[in-house]
Amino acid sequence: MCGICGFVSPYRVPEPELIVKMIGRLAHRGPDGSGYYRDRFAALGHTRLAIIDAAGGVQPLSNEGGDLWISFNGEIFNYVELSRELAALGHRMKTASDTEVIVHAWEQWGPDCFKRFNGQWAIALWDAQKAELILSRDQAGIVPLHYAFSGDRFLFASEVKALFADPDLQRAFDPVGLDQTFTFWSTVAPVSVYAGVRELEPGHWARFRDGKLDIKAFWETRFPTRGEENAASIEENGERLRASLVEATRLRFLRSDVPVGAYLSGGIDSSVTSAIIANYTSTPLNTFSLRFTDSEFDEGAYQREMSSRLGTEHRSVEVGSADIARAFPEVVWHTERPVLRSGPAPMFLLSRSVRKAGYKVVVTGEGSDEMLAGYDIFREAKVRAFWGRDPASSKRFRAAELLYPWMERSPGKTPAFAKAFFGRNTDLSDPALSHRPRWDATKAIKGLLTPRYRPSPDLPACESAVIDAMPPGSESWDPLSRAQWLELTTLLPGYILSSQGDRMLMGNSVEGRFPFLDPEFMKLAHGLPSWQKLFVLDEKHILKKEFADLVPPSILRRPKQPYRAPDAACFFGGEGEDWIREVTSEKALAEAGVFEPKTVAGLFAKCSGVSGLKMSNTDNMRVLAVLSTQLAYFQFIAGNGSGFGPDRPPEPMTVIDRVIKR
Repeated sequence: MCGICGFVSPYRVPEPELIVKMIGRLAHRGPDGSGYYRDRFAALGHTRLAIIDAAGGVQPLSNEGGDLWISFNGEIFNYVELSRELAALGHRMKTASDTEVIVHAWEQWGPDCFKRFNGQWAIALWDAQKAELILSRDQAGIVPLHYAFSGDRFLFASEVKALFADPDLQRAFDPVGLDQTFTFWSTVAPVSVYAGVRELEPGHWARFRDGKLDIKAFWETRFPTRGEENAASIEENGERLRASLVEATRLRFLRSDVPVGAYLSGGIDSSVTSAIIANYTSTPLNTFSLRFTDSEFDEGAYQREMSSRLGTEHRSVEVGSADIARAFPEVVWHTERPVLRSGPAPMFLLSRSVRKAGYKVVVTGEGSDEMLAGYDIFREAKVRAFWGRDPASSKRFRAAELLYPWMERSPGKTPAFAKAFFGRNTDLSDPALSHRPRWDATKAIKGLLTPRYRPSPDLPACESAVIDAMPPGSESWDPLSRAQWLELTTLLPGYILSSQGDRMLMGNSVEGRFPFLDPEFMKLAHGLPSWQKLFVLDEKHILKKEFADLVPPSILRRPKQPYRAPDAACFFGGEGEDWIREVTSEKALAEAGVFEPKTVAGLFAKCSGVSGLKMSNTDNMRVLAVLSTQLAYFQFIAGNGSGFGPDRPPEPMTVIDRVIKR
């Protein structure tokens, strides 16, 4: 992928100094070159990670008439087919890039073109004749796109740090954004953690013209009414799902002019995508894995088994607590937002090893859990609904003991805790029944906040806004579908695909590709009956059944173990002590004004004497919230957004300047 940025102002000529500075902030997203276009009203910037048509795909790029310009981040995987269709309609391409296909597709179909794209993207199109800017973001929200108004300027960029290159743009935390983060683990677009900075929602496009921004959806996540799901047998649906996933994976592996690797975690998702590549393409497969020095988190045995079965050239990077603490400030500079888990840090170190091995692109298994009900939160909701139908039962609560078999302190070992924790919020009419335990646990962070950032008891909780945004008719969906919608809206774009995905990959100039988020595959998955996805408590049931010939039983039948990394214990008594003391000092906490210094001091004193395995989930999240929020404050609010990148445009730089100098 790449980095895009720019701004429009109807009242002043865009300054080249600002667009160059914005481009420099995105150098890590595209180290292979950069460029900008400028006319009297707009400037478009670009940093390039050259993957398709390295010679001809230089951006910004225009149509034949030179009045429609594009800066594009991402890939359109069906660009070959679209190019043929457009050629038959009379369009002539001067490059072999997917970027030019977007320009001609917009000319031909207008906003309907976004419905035709199979890919992942953030697009900025400037129509010089109409003096209008078009922005668009892919259906799943794989690629980030932010925007802000600064005086008479409208700015946009892949990352917030490029927006903050404008010295006139205010820099402050948004209380609503922090409230969402300390509930959902992430903001929910269009909200961001920064006041005045917005994020274009997944599956939306926007038109900026005459000082006004108009935003519309071209994609909506919907599920069928309960009882009206795809009525085909699991065998028939499995065949369709397999064919769709094979094609989606092949497209993402083969549509590249540079070598493509694959992540191999040891779980079913990456095992399936790697097996498809090995069995349905003739290209040698290189796989990359993350290992942990702590055996509780390590999945190395499964990774080695799958790699050996497929005959891949395999590399792994081993990560320990000290590595996480050392990398964390740079990780937060890339996430640009607070994170409540340390999980992004090992992913950042993994992508660094991928880049060092000479790879720019990896295929990954993200999205499978959301599409096919793989998370424990879905199993947990089913257990709680079962319990909620007869709350007085002396036996039903024991179903919670079947959850989390991989945990050192699972509910099965602490039935009293299971009864107390899972027995709350079991109202079967609640559309968010599935997510209440997670949200309630996360909200404990808010006890650390100063009054300025503490949610007002007189205002609706942030959960209400998300629930109210559920599509009309969602009350008739299967409960699993409602739970999936919440996960696709709250956690997937902002945390899984952004903080832990795109930002950790692009921090090392690596592009991730996600077959499970192919739009056709998503449509098929959404239409499945819930039992084919979650059969009793067997998650991703249809996927396991359909790919049993390619994935060994040891991986198919292993208990679900989500990706986890050592958390708060990483930051006590080892690496990072200097920066930790600096950002959590009483003075630093008072300056940022987000957390109560005395309360934080008590928390850190408590946690410094507790081993990682004994630290509560709540304290883990509290520590990570404080550290990451404080880092974000000093990097982006007290600081100006510059930090770990080169902060200069990559060479070579292409300049198209249409401003007449007098």
